Amino acid sequence: MTAMKNKIHTTILLVVYAVAATVNVAAELQRFEHLPTKADGSLDILVIGDWGRRGLYNQSHVAFQMGKVGEKMDVDFILSTGDNFYDDGLIDVEDSLFDESFTQIYTATSLQKQWYSVLGNHDYRGNVLAQLSPVLSHKDSKWLCLRSFIVDSGIVELFFVDTTPFQDKYFNQTKHTYDWRGVLPREEYLSNVLKEVDTALKESSATWKVVIGHHTIFSAGHHGNTQELVDQLLPILKANDVDLYINGHDHCLQHISSKNGQLQFLTSGGGSKAWKGDVNQWDSNEMKFYYDGQGFMTLRVTVNEIGVAFYDVFGEIIHSWRTSKYTHMDS
Repeated sequence: MTAMKNKIHTTILLVVYAVAATVNVAAELQRFEHLPTKADGSLDILVIGDWGRRGLYNQSHVAFQMGKVGEKMDVDFILSTGDNFYDDGLIDVEDSLFDESFTQIYTATSLQKQWYSVLGNHDYRGNVLAQLSPVLSHKDSKWLCLRSFIVDSGIVELFFVDTTPFQDKYFNQTKHTYDWRGVLPREEYLSNVLKEVDTALKESSATWKVVIGHHTIFSAGHHGNTQELVDQLLPILKANDVDLYINGHDHCLQHISSKNGQLQFLTSGGGSKAWKGDVNQWDSNEMKFYYDGQGFMTLRVTVNEIGVAFYDVFGEIIHSWRTSKYTHMDS
């Protein structure tokens, strides 16, 4: 009976996904329901970013540890913060990079859960429509990638934001070619994204609100802050009492805390190649953790508490943090 329900859920998901992937600018963000299945209503989530390198740069080692942790946690689903396929995204839906960097790498039983993915800048350097295509979900049913969308998990809502089109430099430089199909005219696209995210956050009644994008808002890493997101997206997150902003882009693991608010900035970009020693000075009152190596992140969400843990390539917890709506706790 459970298997039949899961099959029906997956079929419905793919149908909705196919429709959503063909619409450039929807009237509102596409919404997927992924409710808790554990008796206590809790959710356990893995978060990985900047990974797709055919297993190289310790991608396979990180995947192995994710599988072990995922089994121990009884993980519900996995989030990808983008830059899913290096160096230049996918060529088309038949590109072997999809199998060699995803299906053949994340093979643990615990990782055969739904993956929810956003696009990164490297993904935009390839065929974006290939990554968004439901054909890939037919090839590997755990794959789902859209530009901006919502996952409703009851106690927590996850808002995925397509951040690459916000960065001016990708439109101004000529070193790389980007696939802007579905994004142009840019000003209209960005206006719609911001409006849709703001509206969805305002309408949310979830206990916890988590926003996921590829690019940093704040970071001490190689790329640093993304000023366009500081100016345009951050005010919306603050106005709507968002709890966490999760990103990749900088190839590190990182936790920056707000001085005068609840919003936490979490980077999980250590899925493969990392940038050792590439870190800038940051206010020690805000910088809770920085690690310039490979690894991944976990979220545990309950009605009363949300907890974060960062794992290195050896599967060791190197930073953890948790909060209720009233207190923050580091360990």
